[in-house]
Order: sequence, then C-alpha cells, then structure tokens
Amino acid sequence: MTPTLLLPASQIANELAEAIALDPKQFWGIPVALIGAALMSFGAQYQSRGLNKVERLTGESAGSGLSVKHLLGLLGRPSWVVGTLLLGLAIVFQVGALSLAPLIVVQPLGVVAMVITAVLNSRMSGVQLPKRAIVSLSLCVGGIVTFVAVAAFTAADRPVTDAKMITILIIFAVVLVIALAGYLVLRHRAIAIFYVVGAGVLYGFVATFAKAVIGRFMQNEFEWLTWVCVLALVTGGLVGMLFVQNAYSSGPPDLVIAGLTVVDPLVAILIGIIVLNEAAHAPGWAIVCFVVTGLIALIGVVGLAKFHPQVGRNVLDEQPAQ
Repeated sequence: MTPTLLLPASQIANELAEAIALDPKQFWGIPVALIGAALMSFGAQYQSRGLNKVERLTGESAGSGLSVKHLLGLLGRPSWVVGTLLLGLAIVFQVGALSLAPLIVVQPLGVVAMVITAVLNSRMSGVQLPKRAIVSLSLCVGGIVTFVAVAAFTAADRPVTDAKMITILIIFAVVLVIALAGYLVLRHRAIAIFYVVGAGVLYGFVATFAKAVIGRFMQNEFEWLTWVCVLALVTGGLVGMLFVQNAYSSGPPDLVIAGLTVVDPLVAILIGIIVLNEAAHAPGWAIVCFVVTGLIALIGVVGLAKFHPQVGRNVLDEQPAQ
C-alpha cells in the first residue's frame, strides 16, 4: 500500500476518534441518561394506568381534553401520582445528563425507554404486540439509532449565540401556536398520533432550551434572554404534558413513549443541524442518511399508531370501575 493511500486512511481514523471522543466527565452522562430513560418508562406506564382508571370512575373520556373532574381524580390516584413522581425524577436525570454530555449523545438514549415501555405494557395489560406493530417498533429503534450514529460522527458542537437562540425562540413560538390551534380543532377527535407527535416536537424544543439554559448558567449568564429561555422551557413542558395526558386516553403508553423518544431527539438534532449549523461540515451522504433514517423512524411511529391493538380503544368499555 502506498503512502498516498495511507494518509487519507489515517486522517479519517483521527477524525473519527475526535468525533466520538468524550472526556471522563462526559461519559457519566450516558448511564445517567439511561437511568432517566428507565424512570420514564415506568412513569409513563403508571400515569397511563392512573388516567385510564379515572376515566372509568368518572365515566368520561379524557380524549377530548382533561376536565376539572379528571384533574381532581388524577391527584387522588396513587398510580398517577407515582407515575408523575417517576417522570419528575426522569427529568432530573435527563437534565443531569445534559449537563455532563452533549445533547446529541444524551437525547437519543431515550430510545431505550421505548423498548422497556413496550415490554412493560405487554406484561401489565396482557396485550401482545402483533407482528406489524413489532416491525414498526423496530423501525423506530433502528431509524433513530442510525440517525444518531451518523450525527455523532459528522456533527460538532457550536456555540449558541444570542442570534441563534432568538431564532429558536421564534420557531418555538410558531410551533406552539400551531400546536395549540391544532389542539382546539382536534381535541374532540382523540387522534393519538397528533398528541404523540405534538408532545414530541414540544419536548424537542424543551431539551434544546434545557441544554442552552444549563450552558448559560454554568457561564454565569443571567441576562434577559436566559430567562426567556427558562419561560419557554416551562411553557413547552406544560403544554407537552397536556398533550401526553390526552395521548394516554387515545393510545397505549408504549405508543406515547415511542413518539417522544423518536420525535423528541429528531427535533432537537434538527435544530442543531439547521439552526446551530452543527452539521455544516457533514458530507452529502450524511445529509441523505439523516433524511432517510429520520423518515424511517417516523414511519415506525405512524405504523405503531396504526397497528397497535390498543390504539383507539375505549377504556370506558374495557372493564367496570373498581
């Protein structure tokens, strides 16, 4: 082999090593994120059970929106309260992971929650996933893992300037208006995929704001833009929670988690690529791979919403209130 052939190979090796190199502190972000994913799985399962029980007790479906009666009932259901506490802990672990490792490493690890939730829901509900639903779940996992693997090798962190953050805030404001308008129009139709995708998009922005706020706090930047990001983070989190609760009423928890763990990181990474220019030096094949694998993951979510045996069920007819 000639030196001219060895040189490009060594350069590629060095570039790949630099792309995946994490210092010891950043490595801790991986197990922290995995713990958060597991907590998210159990939290979603218990929240879903609590909401379904309240629907049976009140005799009213929450698919068209949570009523005051639903909210009061949820606060009195131990399963929903425990699920909420577990999700709160999951958020704490996620924020901790974001403070340790890059967003592109931490956020996609939530895909683990999708697999755990699918197993948990099958065991606890006694409903086995049909072959087409399993294939859809595999598309979700395979698509998002491949998407992130390529991004990890071709993307790089870029500083979040004030101009870029203002751009993200403007996009978030538009998305928030569209989400709320869609909710008002579709709230009586109980469309699970709308709530799932809506929550995933909102939480993708929440993760981006969380990473930005953590970075600004660590740099002692407490100017007005930082607090606007905090407000946007809280707003996105609350509206996203509203979407998630409605999704539980019209679909199973593993569909909800599938949407969140696919759409959430896709949105966060797309923001990084498009707005923050983290893939400015990515080759053409990587861009094509982003598009293809992202579409595969989204097709998996749609397929799971279509083929999951519990989607569109009426929990009021499943069993009498106990």
